[in-house]
Amino acid sequence: MEKSIITALMIVAAIICTVIMFKAIYPAIVRSSGAVVSAERRVSRRMQSEIEIIHAAGELDADGTWQDVNGDGYFNVFVWVKNVGDLRISAVASCDLFFGPEGNFVRIPFEEEAKGSCPYWTWEIENGTDWDPTRTLKITIHFDSTLSSGRYFLRVTTPAGVADDLYFGM
Repeated sequence: MEKSIITALMIVAAIICTVIMFKAIYPAIVRSSGAVVSAERRVSRRMQSEIEIIHAAGELDADGTWQDVNGDGYFNVFVWVKNVGDLRISAVASCDLFFGPEGNFVRIPFEEEAKGSCPYWTWEIENGTDWDPTRTLKITIHFDSTLSSGRYFLRVTTPAGVADDLYFGM
């Protein structure tokens, strides 16, 4: 009889320990699986988002001299970036743009952030209204004076963290 009471108490104690352990571990498992799912979604969106800088050029004449060709009062650098991913890229004005001579580049603010001081950048979609897959974004970087000739670095980064770099000469 003593053995059956002890056995019954041991079974009850084991069940209580199992329930306590389950209540302690299960929420942690649920939270970590939620974090894994969230991270997987972010990675998936990032893999489906992709851009490619397809061309960059300054407002130069045939002799390589800076000219205000479009008559807007600025000396511009034009950049064309293609959405080669599977998703539409929204909040284009929230992209980061880095530009400058190789080894000495800076972040160029968007027009609204620059509040009228140069340099700043603006954008337009070349073949549509939204930056959907296969569409090309034209970025214009406005300067109030000419740039020196040489090799330049350019990086465009989307709000999702997808980026592309280009080195080019002017």
